[in-house]
Amino acid sequence: MSEELLSAVRRYAEAHADSMGAARTPIPGLTIIRSISPSEVQYAVSKPLACLVVQGEKRVAMGANSYSFGAGDSLLISADVPTVSQVTRASLVAPYLSVVLDLDPSLVTALSVEMKAVPIGDTAPVRVEPTDEEVADAALRLVRLLERPKSMPVLGAQLVREMHYWLLAGRHGPAIRRLGLTDSSAQRVGRAVAVLRAEFAQPLRVERLASEAGMSPSSFHQHFKEVTSLSPLQFQKQLRLIEARRLMMSEGSSSGNAAFAVGYESVPQFTREYRRMFGKPPLRDIRSARQQSAATA
Repeated sequence: MSEELLSAVRRYAEAHADSMGAARTPIPGLTIIRSISPSEVQYAVSKPLACLVVQGEKRVAMGANSYSFGAGDSLLISADVPTVSQVTRASLVAPYLSVVLDLDPSLVTALSVEMKAVPIGDTAPVRVEPTDEEVADAALRLVRLLERPKSMPVLGAQLVREMHYWLLAGRHGPAIRRLGLTDSSAQRVGRAVAVLRAEFAQPLRVERLASEAGMSPSSFHQHFKEVTSLSPLQFQKQLRLIEARRLMMSEGSSSGNAAFAVGYESVPQFTREYRRMFGKPPLRDIRSARQQSAATA
């Protein structure tokens, strides 16, 4: 990874990162991440994205698969999937730094048509590859643009499009192209995922989700699991538990209030499922996470 990209990313992150280490940018979908110490384990249902690591190291797991990667590598997540992640190498002198770009399916579709590209390769939704030189170069110009706000309205969308192009043309291209397949199972499942994300605290019948995807319930269940690695019910459950953990960590909610806020009717059931996912009951998990955050602050 070039020293120029490292310097540009570091400058922006040091000036704009919030208390969680995320530096939002005026360019939609572009975020710079900074961590000055190894992090606690983080749980999320990730959207399709590309993450270019500029410095430090990180580990991401999905199901039984675990990926460790560092400076010069890029992580691709090509579907809405549950992930467990942790920054494993970072310090005040050499913080973990990465550039994260949310992938735009409509842009992927348009570029794939222009490039006459077809999807090939396996369907794994998470993968790690060395960052292509052209992708790193596009990222550098995109990050440098952040220091030129007057140029952003003119060049921002163009550079985002170019970065998508080089991602499609590079090592991650075959997997990304699936996002752009018109009316593919991934796109159809994506419509149901959007409903789940928006209404996860509400009871949702599989028939409604299947209708959103334009599939029969049995076909929907099969395709949903192929794309996300979970059943619709498991996916909704993970969304609920991750949001409940956020409410307790960030907003100080009690476990009971958090359980009811995300749609649980039984606190004991919530506690059982929380422990199954995070390894500890809610109060002990939050206490441990806060102690770890305080120790690394």
